[in-house]
Parts: sequence; C-alpha cells; structure tokens
Amino acid sequence: MKLNKINLKMKIVIKLTISIVVIVFNLSKMSGQDDINDKIQTRVNKAISQLDWAGILKYQDQNKDLSLKDSISPYIIFMGDSITEGWSDFYPDFFSSNNYINRGISGQTTSQMLLRFRQDVIDLKPKGVVILAGINDIAKNTKYYGIELVAENIFSMVELAKANNIRPIICSVLPADKFPWNPKVYPAELVKKLNILLESYAKEEGIKFLDYYAYMNNNKGGMIDNLTNDGVHVTSEGYKLMIKLVQQALNDLKI
Repeated sequence: MKLNKINLKMKIVIKLTISIVVIVFNLSKMSGQDDINDKIQTRVNKAISQLDWAGILKYQDQNKDLSLKDSISPYIIFMGDSITEGWSDFYPDFFSSNNYINRGISGQTTSQMLLRFRQDVIDLKPKGVVILAGINDIAKNTKYYGIELVAENIFSMVELAKANNIRPIICSVLPADKFPWNPKVYPAELVKKLNILLESYAKEEGIKFLDYYAYMNNNKGGMIDNLTNDGVHVTSEGYKLMIKLVQQALNDLKI
C-alpha cells in the first residue's frame, strides 16, 4: 500500500516536471530566448532592489561624508518620497544655500521611511526635520494596512525626532485625485482622512503642522493644474509655493 502511494507521488512529480519543461519550451518558441532572458533579468533586478527595501544604502555615502566634515550639522532635513526628492532637481540652491539636506526617495511609503529614519535623519543631528509622507501608502506602492497605520508611522518618526532633540514639522499630504501608475485607486478622500489625523495629532502634541493641502487643492480633491504635471508630482510653480510655505513654517518655529 505504501509503495503504491510512493509510486503515485513520483508519477505526479514527473508529470509536473514535464509540464514545466513544455511551458518553458513553448515560451521560448513564442517569445524568443531574448524575451525570456529579459524577463529573468527583470526579476533579478527586482530581487536585488528588494535586498535594500527601505533604501538605507541610497544616501549612505553622502551621510558618511556629512559625518566626517568639521562643518556644522545640517540645519534641516527633508524626509519624504519623490515629491521631496524631485525638489532638488528644480531648486538645488534652496537646499545648498540654507544648509538643508534632501532625503527623499521616489516611490517610498511611510514604512520604508521609518526604517531608514535613524540613518538619514537622527545620525546627522539636524536641528529640525520636515516630514512629507503618505501618498505612496495610499497608492499601495507597498502593502497597505489602512490609513491609521500610515498616520502612526509618521507619528513614530515624529517621536523619534523629539527623543533626539530634533524639531519636527508634519506636512499635510498634497492633494491628489488620481494615480497615473495605479488608476484603480481613488485617493482624494483617503488624502483628506490622513490629513485630518495628522493635523489632529500635531495639535495634541504641540507640533508644527504645515498645511500644503490648503494652498494647493482645487476644491475637487485634486491639485491646482499649474502646480502639478500629472496630478501627483509637483511643477516648478508648485515648488515655488512650497518653498514659501515651508520657510514661513521654519521661521515660526525659530529653530
């Protein structure tokens, strides 16, 4: 009886193996070996990128250079995603002339930022940190656990900053009513809910809340046309407005 079971299992394994070989062969005939190689390479690249899921290595060399310098520590660090990272492309002098440091990483969610917060913020010993995060959580760039957890990740970054004598500024998420890369998600209401949670927490904890949303929304849940190029990311005009607003917020704190 046992022998029959073993033989049956062996037959199943052999059939599955033959099926896989046939599928691979057919794929090579239909797509060509180059296409298969491209698909394999894409998967390899994805696996490699996942080894540094939080992007801790992205700014490793720059952070090391900063720690080795005899100059003063960064005045303010900007922590965020592509909206923050892209800021330096439009206005690099805004950062260099004010001793501000950009630590944005495109596509990142709050979970990823929280994991690299020590390396990219705390260890650099800035006087303050401007946190702009959450839109990619809503876009489901990584596993989405609900708007409350997104807010809690931001709260955790704030608490880490305060514990290390770094003055935090919580930014509202910018308005968005669509995601070009994920059209199945409708973000407008979730953005509003997250901003309510962030503003309420900021008021309770006595933390500066920078309300970009109030100045950039089109009253329909999206961003004003000339401030965005795709409904999410910011134009030169958008960054001009953000510079004005964040400078005012920093002045109010008198860091």
